[in-house]
Formats: sequence, C-alpha cells, structure tokens
Amino acid sequence: MNDKLKKMRNPKLTALPKKILIIKPSSLGDVVHSLPFLNTLRERFPKAEIHWVIAKGFEDLLTGHPMVKKIWVINKDMWKKLSQIRSSFQEIRILLRELRKERYDIVIDLQGLLRSGVITRATGSPVRIGFEEAREGSRFFYTSKIEGGKDIHAVDRYLKIAEFLGCNIKDVYFPFPLSFNSELRTPNSALSEDYAVMVPGARWKTKRWSPEKFGELASLLPIKTVIVGGRGDKSIAKEILSSSCSKSISLVGRTYLKSLIEIIRGARFIVSNDSGPMHIAAALGIPVFAIFGPTDPKRTGPYGRGHTVIREEVSCSPCFKKNCDDMKCMKGLSVEKVYEIIKSTSGEKT
Repeated sequence: MNDKLKKMRNPKLTALPKKILIIKPSSLGDVVHSLPFLNTLRERFPKAEIHWVIAKGFEDLLTGHPMVKKIWVINKDMWKKLSQIRSSFQEIRILLRELRKERYDIVIDLQGLLRSGVITRATGSPVRIGFEEAREGSRFFYTSKIEGGKDIHAVDRYLKIAEFLGCNIKDVYFPFPLSFNSELRTPNSALSEDYAVMVPGARWKTKRWSPEKFGELASLLPIKTVIVGGRGDKSIAKEILSSSCSKSISLVGRTYLKSLIEIIRGARFIVSNDSGPMHIAAALGIPVFAIFGPTDPKRTGPYGRGHTVIREEVSCSPCFKKNCDDMKCMKGLSVEKVYEIIKSTSGEKT
C-alpha cells in the first residue's frame, strides 16, 4: 500500500467488519467492472456479510451470487419521472429506513453521484468510502475519500478502494455466478453451431458503428453471427440481417440478462461497440473485437488480455460527445479494416 493510502486509513477500519454495503446501481458494464472489487473484498473479509444496492434490470448479475448475501433493487429510472414522484418518495423513504436498520460497518459508494451519496450517508455507517472526484457533491457524504483518477480503467479505479481496505489486488478475477441452467442459454437451436456474437447497440448514438457495416462484416465471416441487444435495437438488427447474406440470426429483444451471459459464454468471439455486453464477454474471457469512437478504451475498453480495440485514428477522438454531426471516428472505420484485423488476430479463414 502506498504512503498516501496509509495516511488516509481510517482508524475504525482496524476492526474486522461484520456487515458491508456496496452501492453500485448501474450501468451494466460498470457493475461487471465492480466484480473484481467484490472478489477481493470477499477474500479480505471472508466472514463479513456483503450487501449490494443495484438498479432494476441488472439484478440478475447478483441474484443467487454466493458472495452477496442480500441485494437491494432500486427503480432509479422511475425515480426520475415526475408523474411517479409521490410513490418514488415513499419507496426511497422506506429504502433509507431499512438500510439504516442494517447497521453496516462499512459502506462503499462506487457510483459517485448525488443519489448514491445520499444513500451512503443515510445508512448511518461510521465508515463511508467513496472517490475524491465523485460528482454532484456526493463526496461530502463520505468519511474517507480515495483518489481514483481519470486516465485509468474502471476496474483498476474500483480496486484502489479495495487496496485502501487492505485487500490483495494483484490477481484480478471476475466472479460471475456459476453457469446458468443450459436451457436459459438461447431460444434458438441454431446456436448449437459455432458462432460469433455481434453487439451493434450502445447507449450513445455516437458509439454505434453503422448497422450496414455490421451486416457486411457478418457476410464476410466464415461462421454464423448472432445479433444481441435490447428491444430498442430491433430496427438496427433488421438492417444487419438484410446486409448479412443470410449469415446472421437475431436474438435482439428475445434475451434477458442470464440468457445473454450464456449466449456470450458460448461464442468463439464477439464484435461489439462500447457496450455492457462487451464487458461481459471480456470478463468471461471471450475474445473481444471492440469498436471504439468517441470514448476512451483506456477507461472503458475490454479489460484483460486477448482483446482487440479497433478504431479510426482521428485527432478529435476521444471526445466523449453523445451528439456529433460528423462522427468521422465511426463513419471512417471501414468494414475491410475491421475484417482484416479479425482475420489476422483470430485466424479466421475466408
């Protein structure tokens, strides 16, 4: 542990905690990035009871997880709707009251926003840890603040708090639950064959490579490609199918989180925009070909070895813009370049 972290150590951390709360509601990729933190925390405090606050829609990542005793599912998207303000206020009030009853010894806010900071403070825990650079004033709710840094991968950033707690962060491991029931894997028997996964969606439109290019790439690959995504990606999948020369199938909108994990687990490799499923694949050790434009792979790229980031070298990238009229970082990336990288890296034959 470096000298700076030693100086920041809270005397109250010397006693082994009996109950710990992790606050990391979202997003999908961020929760996946938090799993190594969970693993090293469990190794450091094997007898502690670990709870987790997570957003509705992502709870399947933790439900039944042997390292997590209890999950608190919050409907944070509903909290934003003015039409639901009365019921949301009641839900929040009950949540904060029940969390305080748990009497946590340590609370760790990995989210770093006002909402998560308020939850952290409301627990009444004597030890509340978060990042020095946490946003929206949440840092003022912590008793200990750790400098996470900006030009660092999210996984390593979270592990800085683990190091502060005396955890061994040398070996990074993503503790996914054991493989789910095989019948959850896919509603399509075609996946008994060798296949690759394509993830053409992303939360920002600027992070999306064009569906037509995904389709053309699928037509060139020697194995079947499986398109995955949410219901909002159905029109994108339709465009890919029309350009793939019948070499793709779409499961967009037909999977839930557990089955998505199993589909990715069975793939030879995955081609993806900067997205949550990309991080699931990396965590599972499935080779990832990640297409990046406005975001920085140093911070949010596929973590670990055996993955390839593909991008067009333009002076304005990364810009982190959610809206862009030009989008030359994505539009300038050719199918030929992506295909040749996949071919040379994975040994695919035409």
